[in-house]
This record gives sequence, C-alpha cells and structure tokens, in this order.
Amino acid sequence: MSEDFEFADQVPPSFGRTGKAAADAGGFNPGLVVLLLVVGILLIFLVGNYLLFVYAQKTLPPKKKKPVSKKKMKREKLKQGVSAPGE
Repeated sequence: MSEDFEFADQVPPSFGRTGKAAADAGGFNPGLVVLLLVVGILLIFLVGNYLLFVYAQKTLPPKKKKPVSKKKMKREKLKQGVSAPGE
C-alpha cells in the first residue's frame, strides 16, 4: 500500500499555512483594543488639563498676597535696626 496522497501538498481553503482557522485571523486583539482605549483616554485627559492650565494662566488675575500683620512688620523693622514708628 502506497502512502501517496493526491492532496498532500494542498491546504484546505478554511485554514492558512499556520493551521489556524481563517475566522480567527479577522478582528482585533481585545487586549490591544483595551490598551489603546485607556492610553487614548489618558492622553486626552492630560492634554485637556494642560490646555485648561494655560488658559487659566492667561485669563485669571494673580493671587493676592495676604496682608502682613502689624506685629510682624514691627518685628521685621526691629531686626533691621529701624525703630518702629510711635516708639
């Protein structure tokens, strides 16, 4: 009995050379889709925050400084050797 097959060198149409079904070859890798989605959302978030920061720097007035108390003013003048007024 001969081991010669007529179709030994031909591959069925539903399978590729790797042996996987053709249905598996189509579509995207779910892990890659999730990764791209997360990276995209993170990138949009960071760029949006940066744009809001730049806009706020241009439009908002600078923060007002707290007034220095009279006690601290007196102490500073005494450190510098200038007598406080009224003494």
